[in-house]
This record gives sequence, structure tokens and C-alpha cells, in this order.
Amino acid sequence: MTTKEIATQLLTMCREGKVEEAKAALFADDIISIEPYEGMLPKEARGMDAIKKKAELFIAMVENFYGDTISEPVIAGDYFSISWETDLQMKGEMRKTSIELCVYKTKNGKIISEQFFY
Repeated sequence: MTTKEIATQLLTMCREGKVEEAKAALFADDIISIEPYEGMLPKEARGMDAIKKKAELFIAMVENFYGDTISEPVIAGDYFSISWETDLQMKGEMRKTSIELCVYKTKNGKIISEQFFY
């Protein structure tokens, strides 16, 4: 799969609410996930098991999810990026909209790294 095909499949699945299925289908087993800072989530997660734990941790912190909007990808070589806007309420907090830039690197038909900026 090309970077464009991977990006298209990731966006299609995520927009259908199949985020975890997308990860299983498109992420390399040794993927690296990087957050901008250590906080509610670990700054770095390595491998699918760590990625799953990170997702479970995030989901456990969400009180209500109201929806999201994902931009079209910008593709450059082995990289693509998207803007992901999420309307949610974290436990103990007010409802808010968070916007993050997600940057992915691909290799051999899989996503090998993801990095978030917000």
C-alpha cells in the first residue's frame, strides 16, 4: 500500500468509528506513538500492546463523546498528516473541543510512527 492508500484507509475507518480496527489493520507491530508531553498519557508508547493500553487509558478518562471532524490528509513522501478535532467532556471537566495535528510515517505498507501536536 502507498502512503496515500494508507492515509485514505485510516481516515475512512476512523470516520466510521473504527479507530481500534484501523490500528490493527494499518499499524506496524513495533509502532512508536509520541505525545507532545508527559501528562494524562505517556509521552511515548512503543509497540501495539502499549498503543492499546494508551487508548484504554484515554477512553477511561472520557465522560462524554459528542463527535469529531477529521481533515483530508496532506501527504509528503512517506509521511502524512491530518487535523483531528474532537468534541468531548473529560471526567471532572467541562465540555471542550480539542484540536490536534497527527503526523504519521509509513514504511512497507504500514504506519510505523505517529506523533501528536496540540
